[in-house]
Amino acid sequence: MLYLVKFWRLIQVSIPSSKLQFKQGENKLYGLGIVKGLLVTLKNFVRKPATINYPEQRAPQHSRFRGEEFAWYEERCTGCASCAKFCPLGIIHIETSPSEANIPEGDSYKLEAFDIDIARCMFCGFCVEVCPYDALFMGSGFEEAQYSRQDLVLDKIKDQREGKNKSPSTWFRPQLEAQKYIPLSGTEMKWDDAGREEWTYHPTKRPKRDLLSWRNKNFKNKGEN
Repeated sequence: MLYLVKFWRLIQVSIPSSKLQFKQGENKLYGLGIVKGLLVTLKNFVRKPATINYPEQRAPQHSRFRGEEFAWYEERCTGCASCAKFCPLGIIHIETSPSEANIPEGDSYKLEAFDIDIARCMFCGFCVEVCPYDALFMGSGFEEAQYSRQDLVLDKIKDQREGKNKSPSTWFRPQLEAQKYIPLSGTEMKWDDAGREEWTYHPTKRPKRDLLSWRNKNFKNKGEN
């Protein structure tokens, strides 16, 4: 009611009484546009707010959200540097040295450095997609502001040694969604649960083709021509 009284006083002050009349030959009332505009304002004034008071309140975050960080599992990494090769901006730096342990098992490289410069990263996710052993994940955190650009270079080996908590995103990891894993729940995901999703063949969706008969038929037609 108080807003309506203020609104009526505003109309009385800003619009002369002689103007609050119909023009001769026109069905138009001066000040009606202001009334319509303020009605929209009053309608939205009583509507439930769509925003929240961040950071005191936080909106629910989807498990596939790609944050400004990466979750790396050293136990799964072989130092192949596929992520660094496919990075379009070249922000991943990996240094390896020959390993003297477990060479028959494939552990022929020892990681000396694994750095990611998130100051230049556009978070396209190519490095996560091309990792053959699912050792690299997109993270879920986004509060990564720093005072120095040097602090934006993530030393993943140092984070691994210090036991930094990881919140891997389920983006490009449908097996984690099947497990109903929630990144920001505080539950630590074990590295052996981060395996690649099992590939299933659907014979009803893909037509079968006898490649041998198809090849013989094509070569026979070429010979006749």
